[in-house]
Amino acid sequence: LVVIAGWEVVQYRIAQYMAAFLIMEGLMIGVFAALDAILFYVFFESMLIPMFLIIGIWGGPRRVYATLKFFLYTFLGSVFMLIALIYMYNQAGSFEILDFHKLPLSLTEQVLIFFAFMLGFAVKVPMWPVHTWLPDAHVEAPTGGSVILAAITLKIGGYGFLRFALPITPDAAGILDWLVITMSLVAVVYIGLVALIQQDMKKLIAYSSIAHMGFVTLGFFIVFGIYRHTGSLSGAAMGVEGGMVQMVSHGFISGALFLCVGVLYDRVHSRQIKDYGGVVNTMPVFAAFMVLFGMANAGLPGTSGFIGEFLVILSSFKASFWIAFLAATTLILGAAYTLWLIKRVIFGDIGNSHVAELKDVNTREIIILSLLAVAVLLLGVWPDPLTSVMHASVENLLQHVTASKL
Repeated sequence: LVVIAGWEVVQYRIAQYMAAFLIMEGLMIGVFAALDAILFYVFFESMLIPMFLIIGIWGGPRRVYATLKFFLYTFLGSVFMLIALIYMYNQAGSFEILDFHKLPLSLTEQVLIFFAFMLGFAVKVPMWPVHTWLPDAHVEAPTGGSVILAAITLKIGGYGFLRFALPITPDAAGILDWLVITMSLVAVVYIGLVALIQQDMKKLIAYSSIAHMGFVTLGFFIVFGIYRHTGSLSGAAMGVEGGMVQMVSHGFISGALFLCVGVLYDRVHSRQIKDYGGVVNTMPVFAAFMVLFGMANAGLPGTSGFIGEFLVILSSFKASFWIAFLAATTLILGAAYTLWLIKRVIFGDIGNSHVAELKDVNTREIIILSLLAVAVLLLGVWPDPLTSVMHASVENLLQHVTASKL
């Protein structure tokens, strides 16, 4: 999709642009396929390089600032993770992730290793307060870069928590779950409010990404609260599965929204909300897509955005009413900033002479947006194919997480 999205849009160094995405794709497959910790780390870090080049060469006017900030944040977070991996290698004698799972670690070791992993993955997710690189990176990245960044790169942080932090340091994660849950709730509520005041469309979607990813980490860590509160894991699997569904769904929705902004930007060369208005009059087909993805972003039932949030909120009730209550505010805030964006950009009077001359989406753009629209609606109406695949893995993870190593 990213290749088709950049088809006529990228004007110079086209071969290098495509090559950067090809390398990026290979490294991403490596991250998710690696069963060896050092291989995982190499792929995890190497992904910075093509992304750095994509933003740095084909990005916007402030691209140098954005790339450096993106690179330094992610790199510094990962250094601590590398130290933790080397320490565990000394203990286990191998870099196999499964050997790390079996390591008998004391509580102090677990806490330190958990913090090391958390620093590495929290920057990637990104969690509040280490999220500030993301809006800058999104605003300056070309459309294809934004789509990959939102749809895949952020998910690696969530995957890292599931693959490393939870099973390797279950006791530390259980003791420090309040910290992650607090950070997740701050992301959901505070970042939702920050999104409300944005004037730049890409920044607004970037902040909404941070709020939605707060749901993912909340779903993963609410497990401990449920286990403490009820003594059973009955609702815990729902939280973890909700977080996973939210990751997949957010990849479709935010990728689609960035593509929509890209469609407008290619025509008007502005991302400012005030430069638009009344787009529905000149681009009705595009407006239908944008409204659909906006509704999915707000978590409308029947779209994929609803499923993950609903499962996480439902499982949060088993741990604490207040956590669930705060998490549910995202439904109000999400609707507020998304509807505000759609009202200002799509509906209303035509406020700009450029908008009056806009041409509707061409065949290439319709193909890309239609594929994503089908994915969003299908996952929203029939999530079973995705959740049924997860059941066994989630149950296995929960056995690891609740088995103390002390």
